[in-house]
Amino acid sequence: MTIKENISLLPYNTFGLPAKAKIFTEYSSVEELRALLEKYKGEPLLHIGAGSNLLFTKDFDGVILHSAMRRARCVSEDADYVWIEAENGLVLDELIAQLCDMGISGLENLSYIPGEVGASAVQNVGAYGVEAKDVIESVRAVSIADGAERIFSNAECQYGYRDSIFKNSLRGKYIITHVVYRLNKHFEPKLNYGNLSSEVGSNPTPMSVREAVIRIRQQKLPEVSELGSAGSFFKNPVISHEAYETLTRQIRDDRVPHYEQEGGVKIPAAWLIEQCGWKGKSIGGAQCYPKQPLVLVNTGSATADDIVALAAAICKDVQDKFGITISPEVNYI
Repeated sequence: MTIKENISLLPYNTFGLPAKAKIFTEYSSVEELRALLEKYKGEPLLHIGAGSNLLFTKDFDGVILHSAMRRARCVSEDADYVWIEAENGLVLDELIAQLCDMGISGLENLSYIPGEVGASAVQNVGAYGVEAKDVIESVRAVSIADGAERIFSNAECQYGYRDSIFKNSLRGKYIITHVVYRLNKHFEPKLNYGNLSSEVGSNPTPMSVREAVIRIRQQKLPEVSELGSAGSFFKNPVISHEAYETLTRQIRDDRVPHYEQEGGVKIPAAWLIEQCGWKGKSIGGAQCYPKQPLVLVNTGSATADDIVALAAAICKDVQDKFGITISPEVNYI
């Protein structure tokens, strides 16, 4: 267990923004987590992963919790599937690399997404036609109020697009400590999103899909070690079929990029933002990334206010031009 006071959060947010926490703690077991929750009961608490989905707008006058639990193990298997339990502090991409190396499939499309296992299950991260919910069997969590442990089935997590019960009715009430994935021993590639199929080529394997996803992401997204960002800043909006028809008539183009979703049509937010002319533009030190307008970057001098102002201006222009609401995927703290 680690406890530090008045610590800089610069290493713990990928935007690279200066902020401090009154107390920073790190635990290595569920027992240590329970002890910290008891010790700091009544204090403002924030559990963070790799800080890849956070925008610190000010210092945090409370207790930051971070996991040093980073193991994964097989808990069951049959002829078709293997169930892998991963601890919340394990970097998701490291887990995916290990699984692909073993020929185990299901998570390869999520390669190179920044963040840790626990946060990915809260956010229901997704990419290239796959979401975490597609393979999550269950999650184990600890109640912040009393330290009691509870297992949530996939259905109980109430997963939606970049959403879960842990972002809504149970927000701030549980900390996910373990995630169990049901993964496939028989590879069934999902390549029908974007240009993934052409990038992978013939005879795909979990590892070749992973490598293709990484190549595509590296071409579009900045390395956070060079330009601070939180990856995709905005969610892709899902609109009704009627709204989609209206959109195509409005711009007189039936080639608007879109993906059929349950209950509607998903429109790439990057396309909407680019149509509004924001690609490459800046407010202060915050920039709409020239290679991928879904990403906002810290060019080196950005303040949190710059990033908030840029995001708000982009959202307003998309709403004004298309009548479509886009919203941040990033959590403002």
